[in-house]
Amino acid sequence: MPVPSLPVEPVRSDDPQKKKEDEKAKNEEGKDASKDKEGEGEELSEEDQQLKNELEMLVERLKESNTDLYRPALETLRTLIRTSTSSMTSVPKPLKFLRPHYPDLQELHKKWPTSENKALFADILSVLAMTYSDTQPRGTLRYRMLASAMSPNVSEIGSWGHEYIRHLAAELGEEYKLRIEGEGEETTTGEEAPEERLDVSVDELRSLAMECAKFLLAHNAEPDAVDLLDELEIAERLTEVVDENTYARVCAYMLSCVGYLTPPDDVAFLRTAHELYLLHKKYTEALAIALRMQDQELVYQDFQTASNPLMKKQLAIMISRAQVPLEWIQGEQPEDDVQDLPEDLLECLTNARLSQYFKKFGEELGVSDPKSLEDIYKSHLEPNRPAAPSADSARANLAGTFVNAFVNAGFGNDKLMVDAAEGESFVYKNKDHGMMSATASLGVSLLWDTDKGLTEVDRYTYVAEEMIKAGSLLATGIVNCGVRSESDPAIALLSEHVESKSVPLKTGAIVGLGLAYVGSQRDDLSQLLLPVAMDDSSSMEIASLAALSLGFIFVGSCNGEIAGSILQVLMERDETALSEKWARFMALGLALLYVGRQDASEATLETLKAIEHPISKQAQILVEICSYAGTSNVMKIQAMLHHCNDHIDKSKEENKEDDTFQAFAVLGIALVGMGEDIGGEMALRMFNHLMHYGEPVIRKTVPLAIGLISASNPQLPILDTLSKYSHDSDLAVAFNAILAMGLVGAGTNNARLAQMLRNLATYYHKEPDCLFMVRVSQGLVHMGKGTLGINPFFCDRGVMSRPAVAGLLAMLTAFSDAKSFILDKYHWMLYFLVPAMYPRFLITLDEELNPLPVTVRVGQAVDVVGQAGKPRTISGFQTHQAPVRLGTTDRAELATEEYIPYANVLEGLVILTKNPGWEKEDKMEL
Repeated sequence: MPVPSLPVEPVRSDDPQKKKEDEKAKNEEGKDASKDKEGEGEELSEEDQQLKNELEMLVERLKESNTDLYRPALETLRTLIRTSTSSMTSVPKPLKFLRPHYPDLQELHKKWPTSENKALFADILSVLAMTYSDTQPRGTLRYRMLASAMSPNVSEIGSWGHEYIRHLAAELGEEYKLRIEGEGEETTTGEEAPEERLDVSVDELRSLAMECAKFLLAHNAEPDAVDLLDELEIAERLTEVVDENTYARVCAYMLSCVGYLTPPDDVAFLRTAHELYLLHKKYTEALAIALRMQDQELVYQDFQTASNPLMKKQLAIMISRAQVPLEWIQGEQPEDDVQDLPEDLLECLTNARLSQYFKKFGEELGVSDPKSLEDIYKSHLEPNRPAAPSADSARANLAGTFVNAFVNAGFGNDKLMVDAAEGESFVYKNKDHGMMSATASLGVSLLWDTDKGLTEVDRYTYVAEEMIKAGSLLATGIVNCGVRSESDPAIALLSEHVESKSVPLKTGAIVGLGLAYVGSQRDDLSQLLLPVAMDDSSSMEIASLAALSLGFIFVGSCNGEIAGSILQVLMERDETALSEKWARFMALGLALLYVGRQDASEATLETLKAIEHPISKQAQILVEICSYAGTSNVMKIQAMLHHCNDHIDKSKEENKEDDTFQAFAVLGIALVGMGEDIGGEMALRMFNHLMHYGEPVIRKTVPLAIGLISASNPQLPILDTLSKYSHDSDLAVAFNAILAMGLVGAGTNNARLAQMLRNLATYYHKEPDCLFMVRVSQGLVHMGKGTLGINPFFCDRGVMSRPAVAGLLAMLTAFSDAKSFILDKYHWMLYFLVPAMYPRFLITLDEELNPLPVTVRVGQAVDVVGQAGKPRTISGFQTHQAPVRLGTTDRAELATEEYIPYANVLEGLVILTKNPGWEKEDKMEL
């Protein structure tokens, strides 16, 4: 039978006869003119008319004095409402026909004495109230609470259907908000008599919310359940209602929400998701959250809870990837207990076999042979190549040093340094301070290979030339970056030079220690470096680099002793020292202590306000942006934009350094916004405006910020934007844009980007500074011959590596004044990038931790949060055999069910175990 349509307004007609008939019909039915027009003027079908008559008869029964009729009438009403159906665009028929009677029924309900019947009546009114929500808000909730108060077992709320639950959930949220804001302590409107006003506690509201959440979870509405409990501030109680069928979807939704929540709700969500994963024995997912929060207690708990030795190894691999201190997995045990762990587990925790896996990966991809500079530059392809060679050959050789190091990073077989014949090393093609960078490049080539690396570097430690010796100390630190060793060679070789009289040797040792032990939080190193940072007789250069190394070693630790000491130095040093270019690195060392720790830095920020020097503002911004790195906190991004609005008058001599803080504010927008995709897109839009309207210091920093927010993730619009900036009339902007191109394409072998850089090499052939940067960027694009990346996010972009952020930020800080650092004699600061360098591979391992080739699908990651069913998590995939190379936005999954992975995200090193059901299926087929 066709469903009658509902006219928006009464039928209009100019026929007077028709008007008379309409008025007569109205009078006959005795309808009030002000009554709702719904259903009026339409022809009801016979079935609908019958239903309408029946409902009206039931309403009349409730008005009669015979109480015996009440129960059957209410039961029939309940049945008719429950069994009715509706479409998405129409109201159920019983609700539509009963709507005009709702006010009368309300009055009638007030007159009834408290009883089971009155409870059932309230329950029915609760459903009818959905049609009156516009004029009587929260009526559904009011009558539901009345019904429950009179008879706790009146009816299951789920029996009224999904729409009723959603309506009730919305009203619960409204009511709770009013309670919190103090606008109302009751759920009724002012029209009702005071004695009828509902008085329910917050606990009763939360109890009802839990019932609604149970229903929603059972009916595939996990996001609605999470939102409801979050609105009533009881998200942590999800653990009571989530089961093995719903926990995965609930946790996925909660984790996707974290970027949009304000503290402390974001941490509460993470903790709840962590608890859910742990309850269901999903240890890798739980550990990823613990690492994301940098929570020592949770990391220890997760590692110790896993009883399966293979699962423990997988967790150890994740812990070593995040470069958190080894002591975290000891708990309260004595210090020497880490050494008591099984050898294979200790290997996983210390990254001991990373170099071995990486070289094997290079062999599989056929890129293990060293590349020459010409292989990278491809000068013969440069359009309109100038006939005469560049006069600045020293600068060209220096650029070649970095290109050779980055391109052959980790393979340990480059022709210019490692495999060069005695006396023909590329070190001697450089002069003065260039020798330091050239010797240090040895460390990048031999990255993670401590055995071979230290032997190769050792031959340069006995050279008379001071710069070469300093470079060898820096190389020692670089080789050990990200790899822990029982023998601790770095501290043994470098600590003696920390007190050296020679500035280059001291610099090499201090920075080397910072790189070697990044993220390790070792107290013996703070005792070694802190006196150097606090020594008044030390130059600002040495003191700042010592503070920066401490920031590297204790990144994200909130170490109070180091923070207090650096603050003391900033307060006590004279104005001349604080005005030096090096002071920014001391401020950065302080800021790195708070990476990702949000409001833990508030006391430090308050203390910094007491310093009456421009360095105070720089330090405040650095501490603030590091604290909220990767959180996508909108308020912090807005605060940074406000700093960019200031127009500094630089005409006065005393204000000369004042605008440096704006450079850090721009970097801050990228650092805070890089946590998730939408924040990143918004930040890129803001950079576009800043380039148009910003001061010179802001304009030259925007490319650096773009490089940071899209590290190793070359997207076409970003490449085009940077290409435009690389031709800017301001050479400082162009210089930084060229570096940003290298950062964006780092380790991707992006052909379009390589072509752009070749064009720039021709364009800037008469500008030695820009040409130097073009060459370095070419080296970055082909970093590790396309096998390394510098993006700080890993584990499906869910966890931020704090050491990687520290390295990127330190290098970009040097570029905030490139002329004073990179283009002066401190070009070795490019090696600050090393903590962010990590292989972009997926290597599947067997139970003995040997590579196990299996087929995998690799495609673009797809966000499936909240989608129905089991949608595919990757799109446009290709099938390969592991090991495979993964891009920043790529995701992999096994193409066979023969093995089960211990890791939830197929990335880096993944241990597989044979699927016990696979062999049985094979035998059945046979």
